[in-house]
Amino acid sequence: MKSPSGPISPGRSRSTGLFITTAFTTCAIALLGFLASGASATDHSALPGSLTVPETMLVKSLQEIGESRMDSALSGVEQLIKANPNFRLAHLIKGDLLLSRSRPISTMGDTSGVSQQHLADLREEARARLQRHRETIPRNMTPKYLVQMPSEQKYAVIADTGKSRLYIYENVGGHARYLADYYISSGKNGSQKLKEGDKKTPIGVYFVTANVPRQKLTDFYGGGAFPINYPNEWDKRNGRSGFGIWIHGTPSDTYSRPPRASDGCVVLSNDDLQTVGARLQVGITPVIISDKMEWVKPGDAASLRRKLTKHLENWRRDWESGNIEAYIRNYGRNFSSGNQNLMEWTRHKREVNTGKDWIKVGISNIGVFLYPGRDDLAVVNFDQEYSSNNLSNRIKKRQYWMKEDKKGPWKIIYESAA
Repeated sequence: MKSPSGPISPGRSRSTGLFITTAFTTCAIALLGFLASGASATDHSALPGSLTVPETMLVKSLQEIGESRMDSALSGVEQLIKANPNFRLAHLIKGDLLLSRSRPISTMGDTSGVSQQHLADLREEARARLQRHRETIPRNMTPKYLVQMPSEQKYAVIADTGKSRLYIYENVGGHARYLADYYISSGKNGSQKLKEGDKKTPIGVYFVTANVPRQKLTDFYGGGAFPINYPNEWDKRNGRSGFGIWIHGTPSDTYSRPPRASDGCVVLSNDDLQTVGARLQVGITPVIISDKMEWVKPGDAASLRRKLTKHLENWRRDWESGNIEAYIRNYGRNFSSGNQNLMEWTRHKREVNTGKDWIKVGISNIGVFLYPGRDDLAVVNFDQEYSSNNLSNRIKKRQYWMKEDKKGPWKIIYESAA
């Protein structure tokens, strides 16, 4: 595509200068209308410092386009492409800026000979990236899912598929503190995964199960992969199927993928994956996937934390007491563990308790995570140290607590070793 090589100079004719200025203005109006989407502009000088440099540079150029600062925008995009030659969205924006020097353009990607689906994907990526920078992370609020973070867990990961963002929260004395966030791609067909092959990303509370280095993967997965435990216990209970849901990178010829491009995985750029991956602890880090980020006031999180930890302590004390009736009252009518329902579980516990002269139960390192989209379901992890006159062991345990009635108490509806 042949076009003028630089900004208007005093030596160019007035008519040429007027045309190029008009074309630039039309480009700015078209792209500003595309990018605005009902949101007010953000001062790019105040972009969050936690963002990756390529995204900061991209958003700065997009905002400069909206301000009709085309030469500065083009210079920034060219620097971005030089540092990241496979950043396809940056190439599209550069093409628009160059094209606008020869004729007015009406939308982002106003060109022919390119797949319309490909252009639509890049436009959605631009919207998703810019939308993040027009919204402020509420520092006086906390994600509702992170009720309590255990001492061994350094970070928590929350993926918001609705806005194509992945948030990292740091554990500060059991409380969550925002650290950073990153652009992500998720399932082609959205979220709420139900079955194998539906190309959807699951919604739920999951945990990292492995760290697969790039040497063991094809180029498709980029810089590495971190599988999560989908389907988890709740998914299996509800008949959800499928496997192989990972956090992974992008192929070497692609800086990032469109917001809806995976078969269900959560995908980051390779640079972002390297940063995020350094904070993931196998078997420990929770990966909470939601289709809408939910925030609560710290006081509300503290109130729920007190309630659930009190229920957990009552369960521990009732078990230790040897009073089987009091112990079983902690379990819900829809409880299950493995192949046992509540009746079978109760029968088993009665038989076991007949041989016990005394029981001691210690619990520590407690993590409590509220399920996305629900106020009545929580995942509770902890270390359990059990001893009695004929058995001693130490295990990591996972329970699902639920309010079976809207105003009723929390009850255990699932329990097993984690």
